[in-house]
This record gives sequence, structure tokens and C-alpha cells, in this order.
Amino acid sequence: MNLYDIDVTKTDGTTYSLSKYKGDVLLIVNTASECGFTPQFDGLETLYRDYKDQGLTVLGFPCNQFGKQEPGTGHEAETNCKLNYGVTFPMHEKIDVNGDNTHPLFEYLKSQQSGLLGGNIKWNFTKFLVDREGNVVNRFSPQKTPEKLRSDIEHLL
Repeated sequence: MNLYDIDVTKTDGTTYSLSKYKGDVLLIVNTASECGFTPQFDGLETLYRDYKDQGLTVLGFPCNQFGKQEPGTGHEAETNCKLNYGVTFPMHEKIDVNGDNTHPLFEYLKSQQSGLLGGNIKWNFTKFLVDREGNVVNRFSPQKTPEKLRSDIEHLL
């Protein structure tokens, strides 16, 4: 299995294959709208706007597993992100990133870049950087702000 074999669901309920992004650099993030790291949406959107024409796509996946900080639906999370942070990058339906119901995307990402807690995601706004060939090349902790990812992204673009 590779990244491009995985299907994801948008907030409107439509499902699509990540093969749509073959050839793009991806920054995949588990998000939450009521988290101390939520202001990172500003930085993620800035990265997306600055680099989307060069092939960067940011993908947001709301998750309610950490402190119940994404209590609404995926659509409510997307609306909140658009209204409060001007998010234009693709947002998706709420998912689990740990446990028995972990989404296959995050199973795959964690298998490729395990992180400090073994395979588990530690908190909201863990970020995975994927190169143009679909290889997961780096994993960043929630504390690493989007602005500090610029050189890593530029290297892949």
C-alpha cells in the first residue's frame, strides 16, 4: 500500500483518492478548532497561499481525540476555519488518528514516520510532510509552527 491508494472524505461527504495529489508536495495535519494550537491555521494558510502555485497542498483533518477540542462535525470545523482563519486549503471529515478506529491515512503516515511516542499522535496539529513521489519525509510536532517548515517545504518544491 502507498499514500495514493488511500481514500479520504471531504466535509460534504464525497470521497476521493489521494492519488489526486500525485506530483504535489503535501502537508497533512490533524486539526482542532478549540485548541491552543488553533492559531496555526493562519500559518498553514499562509504556507498554502505562498506555495500552492509551486505544487504544495495542505490537507486538514479535524480530530476530536485530544481534549475534545473539535466537538462539532467536520463541516462545522471547516466553516469555523474559513470564518476565523480564512482557510482555503482542503478540509476533511472528522477522523480518529489513534486507537481502534484510526483512519487508514494516519495509520500509513505513522507507519512511515513514527515520532516520539512510537506510532501514536501526541496532540492536535501534528504535521506530516510528503514529497512529490508520495514518500512521507518528515513528521513535525504540534509545537513546530508552520512558519518553521518553510525551508523543509522549499527543499521539496
